[in-house]
Amino acid sequence: MWLTIQLVSDIFEGLDRARKQVFRKRLEEQDLETLRKFFPYFKSLRPQHQKEFKHRLELVLTEKRFYPRGGLKEVTKEMKLLIGATIVQVVFGFKELRLRHFKNILIYPDTYLSTISNQQHAGEVNPKHGAIVLSWKSFAKGLADEKDGINLGIHEVAHALKLENWIRSNDEINFLHPKLWSEYLELSEMEMEQIQEGKDDFFRKRGGDDAHEFFAVALENFFERPEEFQNRKPLLFLVLVKLLRQNPIVLKQS
Repeated sequence: MWLTIQLVSDIFEGLDRARKQVFRKRLEEQDLETLRKFFPYFKSLRPQHQKEFKHRLELVLTEKRFYPRGGLKEVTKEMKLLIGATIVQVVFGFKELRLRHFKNILIYPDTYLSTISNQQHAGEVNPKHGAIVLSWKSFAKGLADEKDGINLGIHEVAHALKLENWIRSNDEINFLHPKLWSEYLELSEMEMEQIQEGKDDFFRKRGGDDAHEFFAVALENFFERPEEFQNRKPLLFLVLVKLLRQNPIVLKQS
């Protein structure tokens, strides 16, 4: 009986994916211009990778639902493009990965009072409701400075990526290679200790809070400061390249 139910579920999921492929939202040239102007990762990609990125972004924008919160009047097309592009950036090394569990994107104009922690937040993920929550002001600030290693969008998508790897609500599970993850954990524990003891000047202090925050901070730097990351932390950088199946340095070389 269970096998029959699972088979039916797999068939419907496959049909749904096929439908989204056919009826996905299409990006226009002006949308690509927005990406070239405001999204450095996309601009730096080779043409063949830009084409793949565009296709992946269309699928993400088809699947995700965007909601204005906290007095934000509307979620503009630019907001959807740039937030969706951040998701694609982080998962670009995984051909089919789109963080399907996190279907809802909630956007506040500025920091907001979290219903989870009852504190002011700039962003968070809520696996119970399948939501990524962002302050647009903080998100835009992270994009504006592409070299400081602080990027709210990447930070929160990194949290979602880690959670998606464990959530059994769909077939996006265990995509982070267990052996590589173990290697990463070993290195990350040493890096966190350095941060906590005030002996590290590469990662910001937030990375020393716990393992979840370190992963998010590490990915911010992986994408925004890859060359410096590779020079300063070569072993950690290499294991992240393998874990995420992409190297931002190689992708952006002409």
